[in-house]
Amino acid sequence: MFDGIQRRVVSLWFPRLASDRVLRRCPVDGPFVLTLNQKNANRIYCLNESATERGLHQSMAFGDARVFCPDLRSQIAEPERDQQFLHLLSRWATRYCPWVGLEGKDGLVMDITGSAHLFGGEDAMLAQMRRRLWRAGLSVRIGCADTRGAAWALAHFGEGIAPRDQSLAALKALPVAALRIDEKMSTALQRLGLRSIGDLAQAARAPLNRRFGPVLLQRLDQALGDLPEVISPQADPPHYAVRMTLPEPIGLLADVMTGTERLLNPLCSKLKTQEMGARQLRLTLRRVDQDQQQVELRLARPLRDATRILPLFARGLAEVDAGFGIDMLRLEATQVESLPAQQINHVSEGGADKLDDLISRLGTRIRLENIQRFLPADSHIPERSFIVAPAAYSTPASGWNSPQPRPICLFPPEPIAGTGATPPAHFRWRRMSLTSGRATGPERITPEWWLEDDNWRSGLRDYWRVETTQGRRLWLFYTPQNPGWFVQGEFA
Repeated sequence: MFDGIQRRVVSLWFPRLASDRVLRRCPVDGPFVLTLNQKNANRIYCLNESATERGLHQSMAFGDARVFCPDLRSQIAEPERDQQFLHLLSRWATRYCPWVGLEGKDGLVMDITGSAHLFGGEDAMLAQMRRRLWRAGLSVRIGCADTRGAAWALAHFGEGIAPRDQSLAALKALPVAALRIDEKMSTALQRLGLRSIGDLAQAARAPLNRRFGPVLLQRLDQALGDLPEVISPQADPPHYAVRMTLPEPIGLLADVMTGTERLLNPLCSKLKTQEMGARQLRLTLRRVDQDQQQVELRLARPLRDATRILPLFARGLAEVDAGFGIDMLRLEATQVESLPAQQINHVSEGGADKLDDLISRLGTRIRLENIQRFLPADSHIPERSFIVAPAAYSTPASGWNSPQPRPICLFPPEPIAGTGATPPAHFRWRRMSLTSGRATGPERITPEWWLEDDNWRSGLRDYWRVETTQGRRLWLFYTPQNPGWFVQGEFA
C-alpha cells in the first residue's frame, strides 16, 4: 500500500530491443539478425520477426542460420549502444510516472501508483504506451499487476493487466519460469510435476525450501505480494556545470579570467568527487545586450586541476568582444572521462604534465587531431613497424622492441647498381658516388604472408647497415629471389 492507495507496477519488455534499434534507422525487408561472438562462435544475438518466422532463434550459430536462410542479412551487435538506448527509453517513460527502473538488459519497470488516472485509467495508459512505442518502431510486451514480479511474469509469459488483489489468480496458469528463476531450477520443478505457478503455490513449502533453497520461495512471495520488492529509479547523471551572475558588468581580460577561476574551482572539486576529468570545456559569456559568446577548450588529457586549466583559457578569452560588458559566466564540462585517484610517489611527472599542456595550447590553434605522434606497431616489416596516432588520444610508448637498430629516416626503396649478396664496394645514390666502408649484416626479413603488400612481392630481403667513407650511414637490402640492391633508410 502507498498512502492508502493500492500499489500498481508496469513491466515493459522489449524482446527485440537490439534489432529494433538498428532497423529504426535502416529498415530492412526480410530476415535480419545481429550477431555476436559467443562461446568461440559467431551466434545470433537478436533477430527480427521475419527471421523468427523462418525458423531462426537466439544463440543459433550464424553459419547454420545462413544455411536455413540464404537471403539473411546481418550486422554486428553493439550491446553497449543497446544499453544506452534502453536508458533513453527509461527517460521517455518518466512521462507516465517518476519511478522508472531498468529490468535486465531489455526491460523497464514502472511504479504507476497514483498516476494511471491522469491518462484515463490503466487500460488507456498501456494502450498509449504500446501505440507510441509501435510508432517508434519498437516491439513491446506489457504487464501490469500489484507487484513487480507479477508484472514481469505477465509481460514475458502472458501480457495483460492483473486485477487488484488477484495476483495468484492472474499467475496460476503461467509456467514456473515466470517467477524469474534460472532454467536449471525451472527444469527441476517440471520434473517434479510442478509446471505452473498455481501448482507451486499449493505445494508444501518446507520440502521446496530444503531442495531449492530460499530463492524459489522468495520469488514466489515477491510475485504474490507477500514479500516487498523495491523499485529503484534511475539516478540522474551528474551535471558538470557552474554559473555566476555578476552585479556589475565586466569587460577587462583580467576580470574575466578572475571570474573563470572562481568557476573552475567548484567545477574541479565536483570532478574530483566523481573521480572524473574534463576533456572539453565550454565557457559561455553573456553580455548586457543579451548576446552570448563561447570559448571552447579541448584538453590533451583529462584534467581537474584549476591551476593548469586556467592559463589555457587566456588565448580564447583575449579574442572575446565584451561589448558594453559581461554580466554572466557559465562554465560546463561538455566531455568528461574517468580519472581515478592515483598514489602520490617521489617520482616527479611534471615533464609529462608540461607536454600535455603544450599539446592543449597548440591544439587550440591547429586542432588536437593535427598533433600526432609515432607509436610502435606489432610488425617486423619496417614500413609497418609504426603507426601515426593523435597525441591527445594516445600515450607515448617506451620504445620499439626490435632486435636490430632501425634508421630514423625511412623512405620507399630506391634501387642502386650492385651484384652479389654482399654490399657493393662502390655505388651511386641520389647523384652521389659513395664508397662502402664498414658493413654490418645481413638481417633477413621475410614478408608477412597474411597481408598483401605490392612492395614485398619480391620475397624476403637481406638488410645491411653500411657506413660509407663519405660519412653516410645507409640501410641497404638485397633481394635474393630477384637479385637487386636498394636503399631504404638512413641512420642519423
